[in-house]
Amino acid sequence: DFIQTDAAINPGNSGGALIDARGRLVGVNSAIISNRSAGNIGIGFAIPANLAGDIVRNFIEHDGRVVRGYLAGSGWKEYQQSGAVCGVKLPAGLQNASKLAQPIFTPATKAEMGDHDENISFERAAEIIGKDLAEKVRDASIRLYTKASEYAATKGIIIADTKFEFGLDEHGTLTLMDEVLTADSSRFWPADSYQVGINPPSYDKQFVRDYLESIASWNKKAPAPALPPEVIARTSEKYREALVRLTGHDLA
Repeated sequence: DFIQTDAAINPGNSGGALIDARGRLVGVNSAIISNRSAGNIGIGFAIPANLAGDIVRNFIEHDGRVVRGYLAGSGWKEYQQSGAVCGVKLPAGLQNASKLAQPIFTPATKAEMGDHDENISFERAAEIIGKDLAEKVRDASIRLYTKASEYAATKGIIIADTKFEFGLDEHGTLTLMDEVLTADSSRFWPADSYQVGINPPSYDKQFVRDYLESIASWNKKAPAPALPPEVIARTSEKYREALVRLTGHDLA
């Protein structure tokens, strides 16, 4: 079965390890989610104890699954072209950053290093991994997003969208893996400056994306241009601000 989302609320009773912001196995106290005063809801999720070894070696296949609560990024671009995102038809008249009536599940296939993941429809995902497994991944992804976004809202942060990655271990058990609800895998917006129709200022790597988009001479293929020190510093500041707002603690 899937990892219980309750394991994130009380990881001390999960019998598993935790994944930190860079996908490493860590103890409860050093995971970003591990904030006792906040009820231990946030970024790390428990994984089965039998996988507390070489996590990369133990996983044999994985795919990215994006849950979107707001229309932004590639979803906004696709909506402008077709009125849908990954085959999910959306109402007419939505704007950039519009909140969706319900979170939508938009799967993607994992690309090779240096390439972009490919957005696909749920039906295509079901063809690849099977209908039952695709439905389980979809339902778990939406539950995870809903719980996380509800918690983030209490801290003044909107989670516009986020990517989960699931893997099958050597026993065929579906398991949440890689980075979970980090600023790299999510689009975090400050709620107090959110406005429909514009790209809200963000706590995520959108700051880096915006800089790269400003370089007209780059063809969007590897290698990417080097980032100026000020862009690196500002991105780091944004990540740390999100960490403090979500957990109440800065990096040690």
